[in-house]
Amino acid sequence: MREGPRFVAVIDIGKTNAKVVLHDLGERHDVDVRSMPNVVRQDGPYPHFDTDALFDFILDGLAAFTSAHPIDAISITTHGASITLVGETDLALPVLDYEAELTNAEGYEDVRPPFNETFSPPMANGLNVGRQLYWLQHHFPEEFAEVRHILTYPQYWAYRLTGQPSCEATSLGCHTDLWAPERRDFSSLVDRMGWRDRFAPLRRPFDVIGRLKPEWAERIGVGERSIPVFCGLHDSNASLLPHLQSQRAPFAVVSTGTWVVSFAIGGHAASLDASRNMLAYVDAFGRPVPSTLFMGGREFDLLTGRVPAEPSEAAIGRIVDGGVMVWPAIARGTGPFPNADGGWSVSETELSSEERTAAASLYVALMTSESLQLIGADGPVVVEGPFARSTLFLRALGLLVGRPIFAPTHGTGTSAGAALLALGPGDQQTSGPTEAAVPAAPIPGLTAYAARWRVREPRSAR
Repeated sequence: MREGPRFVAVIDIGKTNAKVVLHDLGERHDVDVRSMPNVVRQDGPYPHFDTDALFDFILDGLAAFTSAHPIDAISITTHGASITLVGETDLALPVLDYEAELTNAEGYEDVRPPFNETFSPPMANGLNVGRQLYWLQHHFPEEFAEVRHILTYPQYWAYRLTGQPSCEATSLGCHTDLWAPERRDFSSLVDRMGWRDRFAPLRRPFDVIGRLKPEWAERIGVGERSIPVFCGLHDSNASLLPHLQSQRAPFAVVSTGTWVVSFAIGGHAASLDASRNMLAYVDAFGRPVPSTLFMGGREFDLLTGRVPAEPSEAAIGRIVDGGVMVWPAIARGTGPFPNADGGWSVSETELSSEERTAAASLYVALMTSESLQLIGADGPVVVEGPFARSTLFLRALGLLVGRPIFAPTHGTGTSAGAALLALGPGDQQTSGPTEAAVPAAPIPGLTAYAARWRVREPRSAR
């Protein structure tokens, strides 16, 4: 391992859950994990995240870590589609939940940049951060006038820890309408709306933003020891980073959680289609990456009632042989078929828990396969996050794409990727995966099942 910090505390704010993770860079594994639900508050002017409760949770987690290990550095990763407006001391307005309905924002379409500038598709509610800013400025003009800094979400937490404001491109390049990836600069929207001077200085994910404030150092029990806080990055890009530093293109990464985000590194040239939620994310090195996303984790939870049961081979066979399918889109407005009316092909009350889980797993695999094909992915596919532990999903995805599937459980994921920032950008490696590919166990009838699914869904989506 390169010289540098060993124990990195990672603040990992996901849409569903928030975590604080102590990651050992020497052994490349998580030593300790603390988590809490990321609750959306309904009081106040609009649905928003409880940033004070999250910050208390962060500090309590850091304090717990320091009792057992020396924290050498702090890094940060968060979900995308969020922005923070900081006034004289802290937030000028609460951090808007991107799923909140933004009424009376119709004028935004008149100022929104073209897709060929931002590679940011139009999305529902506040999933385009530019729409959030537009809505907030028009509905809360007095509070917006008091904004000193506009910060991307990971960098808001760095600001609270250090007092140093910053922004960063992986979050700006996350379907916000605010970034022009090919120019590596803010989009025309930012200048059209007069926001450029409000945005905090741009920094790289690998940059040290500052040192932990003395008051927080005392609270977590590290005394006068100076702890660097790294800038941080968007969570799907954190999952991508270890593979950018270890694999030779072409390959694909599927980052799973509330969202299933697919990245194509190298591969075939593909024309991005905004109407099918294709976009370009921006990686930790500032480069645009062909991508697509859908709310696969949320959809899986809805389909299984949040109580999945590991399906037996018999249950899988009943679903495939019986043609029991889930049609997209369950979470409307996302994925390759955003306008399709989704649902079960049969009454779900007729299905056992195992059968619902089998059908839901096949649905997410089919959607992921479609996504990878759309963005021209080639080479092995690496699956990160919760679906890396789903045997049926991995089997089905491998059969559908016809390429090796890897589901690493050591040294990867959002926390590992964010922790790697403490080692600096380094040189891109070409060693490739060190673990074996997921066994390609057959699923009889899957080819015909997938063909029937594809015939229906592209037609109904258009």
